[in-house]
Amino acid sequence: MPAFQEIRRVQHSADEMFELVADVERYHEFVPLCLRHAILSRESRPDGEILMTDMTVQCGLYRESYISRVALDRAKRRILVEASDGPLRELRTQWTFQPRAARSCEVGFYLHYELATPTLALLMGAILDVAFGRFVQAFERRADNVYGRRHKRSSCSPQKISVSFS
Repeated sequence: MPAFQEIRRVQHSADEMFELVADVERYHEFVPLCLRHAILSRESRPDGEILMTDMTVQCGLYRESYISRVALDRAKRRILVEASDGPLRELRTQWTFQPRAARSCEVGFYLHYELATPTLALLMGAILDVAFGRFVQAFERRADNVYGRRHKRSSCSPQKISVSFS
């Protein structure tokens, strides 16, 4: 099952980055392959919010939609995304936002996924690997556009990792 992990220090606050990632309805403006991401329902809970979302992705002629459960935990500065329909047998994403020096934070991104069929994995696997590998960079560029560019370079430690779950 392919997996990605990246930790990137950005010159935006943890709260700013959390709000940017939580704003799923704007993803089509900057997230690779995303055509649309709509909120189907929103539930407030004592520990945060739960969103049910419908995301449509497109790569060339291939277009697919899938439903995700998005848990927004502002107190812990964590966003968890889980999907298991459409082209995905499984998708799990975790974002974390740790405050650092004045007006900066460390953004953690972890994702692992499995496509629904081996044929789809052959057709789309490499493309998804590239797109997922650029996610944090896309959000950092978006933050620069929304909040203003505050840096010349961020520090990061991107990795494609392999994970096996028993």
